[in-house]
Amino acid sequence: MGIELNHTIVGARDKHESARFLADVLGVEVGAETGPFVPVALENSVTLDYMSQRDVRPQHYAFLVDEALFDEAFGRIRDAGIAYWADPGHQSPGEINHRWGGRGVYFEDPDGHNMELLTKTP
Repeated sequence: MGIELNHTIVGARDKHESARFLADVLGVEVGAETGPFVPVALENSVTLDYMSQRDVRPQHYAFLVDEALFDEAFGRIRDAGIAYWADPGHQSPGEINHRWGGRGVYFEDPDGHNMELLTKTP
């Protein structure tokens, strides 16, 4: 077996709210709470395990998606009135990018984590 990312812990002021936010955008289910974690499982067997913390330091999480899922998730972002940007520094509000021949968008979760959806990588 090679090396695979299995899970990462995502700090949140309210683990249930933050897990639900991401799951709703991605169109996936929130897993059953296990100990201090509320998991959001991705199709490649990686989970984001949300854990409540008082002091949350925003991180960046990028999700490679196909074109159809991008359309669906981006539609949910717009329908929910979530602010979005074309760039990680949030200098191009209300826009998406077209890097590497694909599309990408950045948005913040309830804790200020910089979330990214992209359809192509370099």
